[in-house]
Amino acid sequence: MVGNDLTEQLSLPEKQESLEVLNYQIRACERCGLSATRRHALVGEGDVEARIMIVALSPGAKEDVQNRMFIGPSGQVFNKLLQAAGIDRKLVFMTNLVKCILPKNRKPAMAEIEACSYFLNEEISIIRPEVIVPLGYYATRTVLLKYHANPQEAAMSFSKINGKLLVLEDKKIFPLPHPAALLYNPSFEPDTIEKYKKLKSFLQ
Repeated sequence: MVGNDLTEQLSLPEKQESLEVLNYQIRACERCGLSATRRHALVGEGDVEARIMIVALSPGAKEDVQNRMFIGPSGQVFNKLLQAAGIDRKLVFMTNLVKCILPKNRKPAMAEIEACSYFLNEEISIIRPEVIVPLGYYATRTVLLKYHANPQEAAMSFSKINGKLLVLEDKKIFPLPHPAALLYNPSFEPDTIEKYKKLKSFLQ
């Protein structure tokens, strides 16, 4: 398996082979109790040579049934945001912090995040994105911890770093609001679109 200390860029066939092995492990995972309530443990999807890796929180109900990323209500908002930013969804790699659906759309437990952290670390090692884009508080906090930031510091609060580029341990991190936020607060849409538009610069 690919380790987190990977120093050399993998070739396309190597990436595909490594992801295939990792995805098998994700689908068979029983590291926490979520394996008993899911239909599918979702694997990442998109361009394995993408410059941008999107890290969402977890699958929703439709994603759990159809075994695909971002196809439910949040996915429709996500597609709209990408379209407004002028980005083809096929040019990014998308994954979830927690690979299984969270019952009743509840918040993830730390044990569940920790159980899945291995998989996210491996995905980052394989894809080697130029920019990691965590969506929302939990994904952002986990990525910050991975690169040894202190999320408890006032300067690192999500409201302050949301939409701003951070560089930690030579890794670019660009936290953004989760599309689901607009389902509850449509008034945030104009500001959120402007933040998503900044993604385009990472593809150029």
